Amino acid sequence: MEPRKINLVAVLGHTAAGKTEFAAHLAGRTGGEIISADSRQVYRGMDIGTGKDYADYLVEGKTIPVHLIDIMDPGFEYNLYLYKLDFLRVFTDITDRAKLPLLCGGSGLYLEAVLRNYQMLRVPLNRELRESMKSKSLKELEGILKLYGPLHNVSDTVNRKRIIRAIEIAMYQSSLPEEPQVEEVLRPLVFGIRYERNLRRERITERLKKRLDQGMVEEVQGLMALGVTAEKMDYYGLEYRYVSKFILNELSYEEMFLKLNTAIHQFAKRQMTYFRGMERRGIKIHWLEGRWLLGEKLERAVEQIREAEMEQ
Repeated sequence: MEPRKINLVAVLGHTAAGKTEFAAHLAGRTGGEIISADSRQVYRGMDIGTGKDYADYLVEGKTIPVHLIDIMDPGFEYNLYLYKLDFLRVFTDITDRAKLPLLCGGSGLYLEAVLRNYQMLRVPLNRELRESMKSKSLKELEGILKLYGPLHNVSDTVNRKRIIRAIEIAMYQSSLPEEPQVEEVLRPLVFGIRYERNLRRERITERLKKRLDQGMVEEVQGLMALGVTAEKMDYYGLEYRYVSKFILNELSYEEMFLKLNTAIHQFAKRQMTYFRGMERRGIKIHWLEGRWLLGEKLERAVEQIREAEMEQ
């Protein structure tokens, strides 16, 4: 059988863009399976705060298979190296079964690591370096990291543990000789979903209200009762960071909502900045407007997949 011209479809976009619903329906149309590209949905029990919208995977009475969610227990520090290994394992399994993988998510570095075939290294811990960084401020740490080049992942700079690990990786990589890149085996077609600023902000706020109504505070309380510390909550992202501060009486409910809502708006803006950077670095993104009806987005995507498959 002749290999497919397109062996991976990627769906990306800012938070609250409706990526999961679109990707699930596109998988239904193409007979595909979804591979999550979300750095937090790997954790079991972290459902509401990470936006695991399980109902979106039910399409016309059938559940679309999804991979790389619910694969780790809270407390484990998952990383890009492990994600790349897990992605390749799942990608190979899906394609060996003659199915089309659909990569779906908003974690820019995870997406780019796959689409640009980053060569990943297992970087050892440098305890001497970590000890020397303990007394430095976040601003000082960020300045050190910038010495090794532009910051590809902004989320690395909002948590001490993340930024020190990023410095550790950058230092290790800078000490190695350049290695030739492995021949590219992926032939991706990338779709992006975006809303204009005001609609994006409206969708984010409404979704935050919905998630709080669904029990996001209770979810975080349950995780903390299992022994997941406040420091770990900070590591797991915005929703867990601010809700845990409310639970610990460091913020009122109103303060928590306002600060979290603002932080998510800022995060969505950074996501779009990152995706534009991906385009500058050579990844072609076929943008679909969020305001279009789902059926229109699907028709356009299916047509572009068909055209790409027919190209000589």
